[in-house]
Amino acid sequence: MNNFVLQGIVAAPFLPMLPDQSVDWPSLRSYISWVAGQGPTAIAMNMDASEGPSLDRDEQLEVLRICRAALGVRCPLFCGLIAGSTRDAVRWGRELKAAGAQGFAVFPPFPAFLGNPVPAEMIYRYHAAIAEGLGLPLIAFQFPKAWGPDFPPETLERLVQIPEIIGLKEASFDTTKTLETIAAAKTLPRKLGILTGSDTFILEAMIMGCDGALIGFAGTATAELIAMHAAVKRRDYERAALIWERLGPLARYCWRSPIRDYRPRMKEVLRMQGLIAHATVREPQLGVDDAERAELRRLALRAGLIREDQRIAAAS
Repeated sequence: MNNFVLQGIVAAPFLPMLPDQSVDWPSLRSYISWVAGQGPTAIAMNMDASEGPSLDRDEQLEVLRICRAALGVRCPLFCGLIAGSTRDAVRWGRELKAAGAQGFAVFPPFPAFLGNPVPAEMIYRYHAAIAEGLGLPLIAFQFPKAWGPDFPPETLERLVQIPEIIGLKEASFDTTKTLETIAAAKTLPRKLGILTGSDTFILEAMIMGCDGALIGFAGTATAELIAMHAAVKRRDYERAALIWERLGPLARYCWRSPIRDYRPRMKEVLRMQGLIAHATVREPQLGVDDAERAELRRLALRAGLIREDQRIAAAS
């Protein structure tokens, strides 16, 4: 991992659950193995897509153990690091590292980082302490501006001083902010990988200059997004646009308002694909209704993610 380059498609898969809202461990093994088989740069678990904030800590540790065993040497395993204080982040990170994490996507410690502006010194010290305590590659996490933290150029200039920081998940869901972040990253003294986390405009973000995507949508359309990124890299924008023309309507539908519902929406798609047995999410999150399920089925069929016979089976 010392020479790991943050680029390409880092998949943030979803977490299969049984109807009683417990984790479906057998489905997790097979599903993660399927994702890895598509060839992503890495896989990130205990993220928002895999309902990390709703999991008990012992469940997060078991998720890593099972995923690490399922992945083998096929690709690295990153883990969302969700904590409320610097001290807890370092202590908890050590447990996650021991369970199999090979790098971390560092979530902002809410409520301390809630709102803007967040002082650059606060952001720097949080990440620096984690880097010193864990010694693994770190990905900083830029949220939508209304939530915080916003990573202006002066903050990126501080973060790049931390050797363990290898890049940024740019999940502002704002095209202007994405462009600003890409431009700021180009002025830094060393390369930081900028991966889009904005599922609604993945192709556009790549064309703007993002180095790839750390994205929940890659938990279902993994191979397709890898092919799209490869097309952008070789400047075959027509090919990339054809792929996104199929996928984009489904991504935008799943990540429309209220954005929190992307999890049950995507689990419905995964169930239709036969990759997980149930579309269960953990409460208080709710599932989708029949009308939404029918639209998801139509868009997944259009995207080429399910076949007509799978569509019929999913409806029965």
